[in-house]
Amino acid sequence: MDKSAFEDRKLINGQMHVSLRHDSAHKHVTGSADYIDDIPEPAGLLHGALGLSDRAHAEIVSMDLSEVAACPGVVWVFAGKDIPGVNDVSSNGSHDEPLLAESKVEFHGQPIFAVIAETREIARRAARKAKIEYRDLPHWSDIDGAIENGSPLVITPMTLQRGEAKTEMEKAPRRLKGQMRIGGQEHFYLESHIAMAIPGEDDEVAVWSSTQHPSEIQHIVGHVLNIPSNAVTVNVRRMGGGFGGKETQGNQFAALAAVAAKKLNRAIKFRPDRDEDMSATGKRHDFRVDYELGFDDEGRIHAVDATYSARCGFSSDLSGPVTDRALFHADSSYFYPHVHLTSQPLKTHTVSNTAFRGFGGPQGMLGAERFIEEIAYAVGKDPLDIRKLNFYGQPGSGRTATPYHQEVEDNIIARVVEELEDSADYRTRRNAIVAFNRDSRYIRKGIALTPVKFGISFTMTAFNQAGALVHVYQDGSVHLNHGGTEMGQGLYTKVAQVLADSFQIDIDRVKITATTTGKVPNTSATAASSGSDLNGMAAFDAARQIKERLVAFAAEKWGVPAEEIVFLPNRVRVGDLEIPFPDFIKQAYFARVQLSAAGFYKTPKIHWDRKAGRGTPFYYFAYGAACSEVSIDTLTGEYLVDRTDILHDVGRSLNPAIDIGQVEGAFVQGMGWLTTEELWWDDKGRLRTHAPSTYKIPLASDRPKIFNVRLAEWSENAEATIGRSKAVGEPPFMLAISVLEALSMAVASVANYRICPHLDAPATPERVLMAVERMKRV
Repeated sequence: MDKSAFEDRKLINGQMHVSLRHDSAHKHVTGSADYIDDIPEPAGLLHGALGLSDRAHAEIVSMDLSEVAACPGVVWVFAGKDIPGVNDVSSNGSHDEPLLAESKVEFHGQPIFAVIAETREIARRAARKAKIEYRDLPHWSDIDGAIENGSPLVITPMTLQRGEAKTEMEKAPRRLKGQMRIGGQEHFYLESHIAMAIPGEDDEVAVWSSTQHPSEIQHIVGHVLNIPSNAVTVNVRRMGGGFGGKETQGNQFAALAAVAAKKLNRAIKFRPDRDEDMSATGKRHDFRVDYELGFDDEGRIHAVDATYSARCGFSSDLSGPVTDRALFHADSSYFYPHVHLTSQPLKTHTVSNTAFRGFGGPQGMLGAERFIEEIAYAVGKDPLDIRKLNFYGQPGSGRTATPYHQEVEDNIIARVVEELEDSADYRTRRNAIVAFNRDSRYIRKGIALTPVKFGISFTMTAFNQAGALVHVYQDGSVHLNHGGTEMGQGLYTKVAQVLADSFQIDIDRVKITATTTGKVPNTSATAASSGSDLNGMAAFDAARQIKERLVAFAAEKWGVPAEEIVFLPNRVRVGDLEIPFPDFIKQAYFARVQLSAAGFYKTPKIHWDRKAGRGTPFYYFAYGAACSEVSIDTLTGEYLVDRTDILHDVGRSLNPAIDIGQVEGAFVQGMGWLTTEELWWDDKGRLRTHAPSTYKIPLASDRPKIFNVRLAEWSENAEATIGRSKAVGEPPFMLAISVLEALSMAVASVANYRICPHLDAPATPERVLMAVERMKRV
């Protein structure tokens, strides 16, 4: 977006629904934004390092840390037995994730002890001097190994069913079975995990953590120190990226820093090396989808029966809600008349996988697009036609019930897809590509247009709440604090826009302050794309309370009806009188009007019964579509993304510039997941893709050569969200499925589109080449 699209930051009366720049954008690009490692170090600061296991699954027979402790500069070495409270950092109360392993290790790279030293380098070098004797146990690191070895499940699986899937499958005119493998993904944030703890008097401790969930860090630190939550204050100004990986995975680093800080009465910082971060923290879940489809000769789906097996790692972490959300999105944008879906959250001897942008939704949707692709090749039609044939219908059509029995009442997917199909000139380009492939010997092209329907809300109903604290000072400036965290997504800016709009003041009069558990308590994680929805409404509620008091004050002081008191740009009209906002506020102060409020919001209408597999887990749906064109080299498997066109629904955008940035970034990150990013463990359970040298995230040069992104400006949320906007964090991630589907079409051309290529993710050049070779043998 060019500079002219941005409004000046000192904007009068245009605070919501306009493109204000990110409040820290200039700091990001100049390197002046402060992250935890930029905070001036307190006097006496010590550094921590992890002692990691070198076995995938083994009993700890003995552990000699004497050489570690003897290293010059080492101040303290501690293990699980030294934790003053409970040696557990599990986020869900399952008590299956020790802070430091004591008697058994369950993945290669699991923390066993911690070293505190004068410098980070000393601590890291000392950690390697431990002498640990193990008794090896059987291990498996992937889904197939877990199934073959009868691995336990890390949490009770979920089943969604509606209709008679088994009966209708047998009656369907056509049937097919298949399997799809979907790879995981490393978060690879620019700022690795980091925490700094400073001890206070009595049992108090202050923690600076790169986390999406300050309240959980507060709870975990209290848990391991055996102190109440009111003794723990957690601060987060910003993160250098989060993407879900900092929802629970920061727990261990904050807890270790706090334990050492209280033991030694000195400030402690933990910042793992990139290799250690990648080895010891969780990732996106790998999935294997086993499916059976019943359909007719037109390509209309009759029945779906599928099992979604996931590599969850050694503990449950967030695998339950992640695999649940995969099932919630196993329908993508399609109506399944009869459906039976089951999750299989498998325990593996790998790091415990965790939240990642989309939270299982991308894996569920990718499986659904494979279903469509299978049917399209079986009946010999364009996959887009099969998609459109199976879309959810409008209310009253009898085609609106999801597998979890929520009705899709806000469906705009057909309009989004049709508009993009027209603006991207899909039909003409597809015909041209088919003609090109007929005549091209080595280079083949593909094109695909795929939809997105993504449910917005935490599926754990209790998490759908937020608080905000707003102060108006005597000079008319406003102080804002809320429970959401800033990881580069622009949440602080959007919520500040809400306040500026409410009071009708310039945005630069709103001060955004660091998230802290000392101001807004019991907050939910900034996750599930809900940051703006929840915190924006909480801030709006706080502003409403203050404005009601101000209106009552003005009505009494000047003797005018409340309806004649209007907030105008930087001033307040009271009857025929107009008063500058700062002067109005000062008069309210001298009249002893309370100019502070704690706002609160909880999402209405939602409820969920996991055991029954029924309810309304989502407040609304966000929609979108992407059309991608690719070229592949059939001799090497290499490929280029030539062009992508996107039309995405964000309702009435709170900030179009930030939202377009979110769409662009999500698409490229999703493209990385589906193409270049491959996690690989060796036969000893060691993660071998643990650094940028072996794990390939997309570069700027990998973005589509032509990249057209538009927001559906006509859209407005039917539900009463803040400004009638919609969430934008996660939904556009799934737009990248269009790239995988386009690659699949290019591969299919080698066999003249006769069969489905079954191209699994990630579609690395090697995997594309192998698929091409399979097509040659058809």
